[in-house]
Amino acid sequence: MTMGLMQDGPLLISTLIEHASRFHKDAEIVSRTCEGPVHRCTYGDISRRAKQVANALAELGVRPGDRVATLAWNGYRHMELYYGVSGSGAVLHTINPRLFPEQIEYIANHAEDQFLFFDLTFVPLIEKLAPLMKTVKGFVLMTDRSHMPECAIPGLLCYEELVGRQSSEYEWPVFDENTASSLCYTSGTTGNPKGVLYSHRSSVLHSFSACSADVLGLGAKDSALLIVPMFHVNAWGMPYAGAMCGARLVMPGPALDGKSVYELMRDEKVTLALGVPTVWLMLFQHVDANRLVPRDDLCVERVVIGGSAAPRAMCEKFETQFGAFVVHAWGMTEMSPLGTVCNLLPKHKDYSLDQRLNLQVKQGRAIYGVDMKITDDEGNRLPHDGKAFGHLMVRGPWVTKGYLKGEGGEILDAEGFFDTGDVATIDPDGYMQITDRAKDVIKSGGEWISSIDLENAAVGHPAVAEAAVIGVAHAKWQERPLLIVVRKSGQELTREEMLGFLDGKVARWWLPEDVVFVDDLPHTATGKLQKMKLRELFRDYRFPEN
Repeated sequence: MTMGLMQDGPLLISTLIEHASRFHKDAEIVSRTCEGPVHRCTYGDISRRAKQVANALAELGVRPGDRVATLAWNGYRHMELYYGVSGSGAVLHTINPRLFPEQIEYIANHAEDQFLFFDLTFVPLIEKLAPLMKTVKGFVLMTDRSHMPECAIPGLLCYEELVGRQSSEYEWPVFDENTASSLCYTSGTTGNPKGVLYSHRSSVLHSFSACSADVLGLGAKDSALLIVPMFHVNAWGMPYAGAMCGARLVMPGPALDGKSVYELMRDEKVTLALGVPTVWLMLFQHVDANRLVPRDDLCVERVVIGGSAAPRAMCEKFETQFGAFVVHAWGMTEMSPLGTVCNLLPKHKDYSLDQRLNLQVKQGRAIYGVDMKITDDEGNRLPHDGKAFGHLMVRGPWVTKGYLKGEGGEILDAEGFFDTGDVATIDPDGYMQITDRAKDVIKSGGEWISSIDLENAAVGHPAVAEAAVIGVAHAKWQERPLLIVVRKSGQELTREEMLGFLDGKVARWWLPEDVVFVDDLPHTATGKLQKMKLRELFRDYRFPEN
């Protein structure tokens, strides 16, 4: 076979920041800091400081392959670690601070982290956990000397002093592109969290995809607000993709309340914003409570929603009140995370708003690099007709082939597909729509009911802030849906009004058997509804007799 005559070089994360420092060196990174002020720097600054981080790691004795953990919000120092740690050949382990302390302890020990870098917010947490982190040799507080607190963390280092005394001269090492670059753990909704180990190659390929026009369309023209955390699947790959294309990145730090997010979107002229539905709900509450007019105040054009399903009402509100198109995306920690993105095809250009919204609630079409199939319980492929729904399976160069230390055993089928745990349909145009998590699907009278579709319909009611649907045992039908609703502040809503609103919006036999009103709903550390906890809370619930 004749080989091509093209030059070769490994796809390394360090090449992204090197490219940005040469060709996008003045593009801004804006960060709201834990200390309070907004900090501004450039890709050129990040490149220089990342090299200082790499030299600091060498001073600390960090070797290639060692895990260096972070417990930090979105900000410029965290981004310096993204490049300084991985670029030097070590593995960046971003820990989700919203996990239970016991889970954080487990994760740090399981990963065998050598050093932990953390933000000021987490000083009390680390004071408690430091003695339990068996492999951690040292702790670094990501602040300057003037903000170093009195605390009980032995040998605590100051980030600015550690990094500031280093030379900015550093030659990024060249190594195999399949070398591990970063580590994220699943949210552990069942059993202990499992580690997903990304490679330099997978991260760079994923960045190419994120920048492409029919995926996120990220480019130098964008001012992108990263609400999605840098501790959650590498902020959906945005710190890497931003360096690749020179996008201006806006980091919110710890302030994710509606007021702070709105002001950042306004002041930094954000054109693209990325986050999970729970954060956007807080933004909507701020807008409604203060009677703001986002179309006049903001210049946001696209809002990427992932993490959990984007309700139709949320897509409509962004369109009508903000003038922003919702890009519904789906993926997983095990997928780096992008898998599908819901953009429109040329055939949809004459669609009405109502028709478009019906399409936008789907999770979208597979992006290049991701192959998908749906199967029945026996593993047989099902048709992509938009009607058959089955287990969603994926494979591709940024999809995991196994968990760290072999946890969970063999996780791929005979064709190399990974079972996502979702149940989905795929239509003839390739649009995938998740109907449920496999463990959450409601089986009623031998038929499946989509809890996600019911939830999306319920939150369309103007008095509903949030809704969840679970299956509850039923003597005749095996299971029937129970709708659990959080009312908006100051709003009244009865069971009969809720059921009347749903009538005609879903199949009659899908209508919830009952409606329960609660003050709030439990969420996982990544903002997803905790269906398992809801099932426990309502384990003894009995439907009213008709």
